[in-house]
Amino acid sequence: MSRRAITALSAGCLLLCAAHLRASPAGDGYSGGDYREGYEGHDYVTRSLSLDTRTQRARASDLWPVFQAPPLGLPPIPVPADNPATPAALALGRKLFFDRRLSLNGTLSCAMCHVPEQGFANNELALAVGLEGRIVRRNAPTLYNVGYFRHLFHDGRETRLEQQAWLPLLAHNEMANPSVGEVIRKLSDLADYRGLFAQAFGGRGPDMETIGAALATYTRALVSGGSAFDRWRYGGDSQALNAAARRGYELFRGKGGCASCHRVGRSSALFTDDGFHNTGVGWYAAMTPARRAIRVQLAPGVFRMVNSDIIAKVSAPSEGDVGRYEVTLDPADRWKYKTPSLRNIALTAPYMHNGSLQTLAEVVRFYNQGGYANPGLDPRIRPLNLSAPEMQDLVAFLQALTGDNVETLVADAFAAPIGDPEADSAR
Repeated sequence: MSRRAITALSAGCLLLCAAHLRASPAGDGYSGGDYREGYEGHDYVTRSLSLDTRTQRARASDLWPVFQAPPLGLPPIPVPADNPATPAALALGRKLFFDRRLSLNGTLSCAMCHVPEQGFANNELALAVGLEGRIVRRNAPTLYNVGYFRHLFHDGRETRLEQQAWLPLLAHNEMANPSVGEVIRKLSDLADYRGLFAQAFGGRGPDMETIGAALATYTRALVSGGSAFDRWRYGGDSQALNAAARRGYELFRGKGGCASCHRVGRSSALFTDDGFHNTGVGWYAAMTPARRAIRVQLAPGVFRMVNSDIIAKVSAPSEGDVGRYEVTLDPADRWKYKTPSLRNIALTAPYMHNGSLQTLAEVVRFYNQGGYANPGLDPRIRPLNLSAPEMQDLVAFLQALTGDNVETLVADAFAAPIGDPEADSAR
């Protein structure tokens, strides 16, 4: 291999490393396994977990009760009349979600973009990566509490989980199945699925509706509440929220104006208006000149500027992205993206539709400066003039939105089967 090729390959590896982001610092085995908290400093010491931690922490749980009684701070889960939740459908959807055999080459499951121990998102990559390393142009959103949303995906192009499930299954740069029929054929041929669809759906086998319905039922069960904030506001525990987080909440609903989009109700809070807004992130990515060099971290505390031409040789070109406009074709919707829920936000870095902000502190600073000015900027996005201590308090509040059942959901995910194509071929 030539020196130039080695240089290009090294740059690609370094770029991938640079995309690996600091995961939750919890260090409890139920968050991202490869912790990089503090990686920017020379005194960084790894706290990465061994690969057998997943097996050690696996513990199957019955998720069905959340359909009768959701966690504190959350309303009842909306379940459509044409797909009533049942324990059998929930179990089947869980099996499908973690099964790598649902991808074209048997290597990629839904859970490999929506990683349970990384907030059912992906802490390590700004943009999702699909089959054979194909880049997806947007960040993998968390699935926590996804069953409450009227709009799905960053641009809201789907409105039902039953239908949403099929898009990643068929997308060329995600799970890459060639057709609906091929997915149905594959599941019909797998011995460990025999009888499961019939049990869950009144004698019906795998088809377009039952596959989507099962996956939708499992993802609806991924509800997480009972946070410190919930115990304080909805549970009557005056000691549940520390002083910094209480100050942050006052800023959140007052000077910061956050609650105008991330709404909080009297008896429950989803922390989203489920609407679409232009904060300037999409406009900035599309309209600002490309940088001639990109700052890349090589090792703890060691950074170098890498020429963009070198990076371009080992990466795909960026695709255009104009947000909600792609769904509505309304010019007023250019660079608008869905308001995410803030529940479990401390677990689901990086942030924004393109993963461009790595930490909650960066997000708060972004909004404090008034986003990125552009002709379509939402009028609610304006300079906030928060002081440094106020921004720290706002981050403390956001960190208090992590649900108390995260460990249960992640441990249950660790216990799910992942599907083994080699075992199938050996039968």
